[in-house]
Amino acid sequence: MSTQTPAPESATTATVHNRWAGLAVLAASLLVVVMDMTVLNVALPDLIADLRPGAVAQLWIVDAYPVVLAGLLVPVSSLADRWGRKRMLLAGFTVFGLASLLALLADSPGEVIALRAVLGLGGAMIMPTTLSLIRTLFPDPAERATALGIWAAMASVGSAVGPIVGGALLERFSWHSAFLVNVPLMVGAVIAGLVLLPESRSSRPGRLDATGVLLSVGGMVGITYAVKHLGKHGADGQGLVVLVVGVLAMVLFVRRCLTQPEPMLAVGLFRDRMFRSGVVTAVAHSGVTMALLLVGSQWLQLVLGWSPLAAGAALLPMALGGMIGSPFAPAVAARAGVRPVLVTGLLLTAAGLATIFVLPRPIPYPGVAVALLAIGLGGAALGVGSALMMGRAPAHQSGSAAAIEEMSFEVGAVLGVSILGSLAGLVYRAGLPDGVPDPVSESVAGALGTSVENAATTSFIDAFATVGLAGALAVLLAAAVVWWWLPRDLDLADLNH
Repeated sequence: MSTQTPAPESATTATVHNRWAGLAVLAASLLVVVMDMTVLNVALPDLIADLRPGAVAQLWIVDAYPVVLAGLLVPVSSLADRWGRKRMLLAGFTVFGLASLLALLADSPGEVIALRAVLGLGGAMIMPTTLSLIRTLFPDPAERATALGIWAAMASVGSAVGPIVGGALLERFSWHSAFLVNVPLMVGAVIAGLVLLPESRSSRPGRLDATGVLLSVGGMVGITYAVKHLGKHGADGQGLVVLVVGVLAMVLFVRRCLTQPEPMLAVGLFRDRMFRSGVVTAVAHSGVTMALLLVGSQWLQLVLGWSPLAAGAALLPMALGGMIGSPFAPAVAARAGVRPVLVTGLLLTAAGLATIFVLPRPIPYPGVAVALLAIGLGGAALGVGSALMMGRAPAHQSGSAAAIEEMSFEVGAVLGVSILGSLAGLVYRAGLPDGVPDPVSESVAGALGTSVENAATTSFIDAFATVGLAGALAVLLAAAVVWWWLPRDLDLADLNH
């Protein structure tokens, strides 16, 4: 890896490296990580049929990746500020590729969960460093917003390509192939990153704090486990104790950071209402969309009986909406202001989710396609939200801002899948006849071909619609908060701290 002297964060690196070529590498890394998340949604029914994991194991197969990623974002970002962001990014590419290769050896739910955890480590090394490098490559706030719009559009491309590539692979190969597709992509990313990316470090890096690492990781894992456990078993003692311990750990971590002069995570950034607005936008949108993709993929394959490839193609409208809108959102924000763009994006997302709830039963796919398109268009505002967070942070705290930005997406994904996924499970089980066997109560896949198949598929449709309603209400609340916090006349040019 490169050993060149990092450029100061305040200096543009365009004189040494083509910053737009560098952006292409960074955006491609996001593409691969998002592909990995959406490929799993398509592969999950085949994986469940092969390995027969229980309901909690199914949620951990989905959530192990974002939980580990979110828990490690803070220490890894702090380490990257010291060690070098390019070095951390290339190391992350390597870990991600090697973990994907190990999928060939996974043949039990526990091994898949462990594999997803290692992928989470690779993702934690990749995601915040990409944003920190964008902050360094594009010092101009308007140009940075455009770059982040393109970067966010790649998330939509990944969500479009992932299910289709995964579906095509699953037509001929086992679910293992959904992981193996990452390997050649990571090899290419390492080569391109070595050639095109500059090195950078923080001029005032936060301290590496072992106690803070334990508190942040333990708090994230504890809260996520508790939400899952309570959703499945109700308010029992074990779930409540773990929840209290997790929340307490996170509170202690925040207090520890607030008392340190150069903390591992600059939690003081949350004092800025504009910064908080970007966080709320990211948490709300990522939470509802990840839950919707999880439940929607199962609806397409298990209720409608579509193949993995057809199910992947059916999710395209959401990705197309993001691909169309993301590059234009910064230009609209430059003319109309930041607040209208973010709020309109959230309202479009809420409208799409509400559409799923009000559609007639059985839910017709064309109506869902329209809803997915609206949700994708709403997600186009995420690039502006990212620009809001990165722009409001001082240059030396770009690592912390990037960690918080990525943590917002991952925490949103964890909470969305945990809370809305658990809600879907509760509604599904409530609609089943009394006395059904455990495989039926844990998943609609267990009911296929049995005497209760019709009752189970009908109940799952109700669960899908309920996710739409609950998600719409949550996003409407987020839109109201963002409208209240953001100044009416906030412009992209005002985003530099």
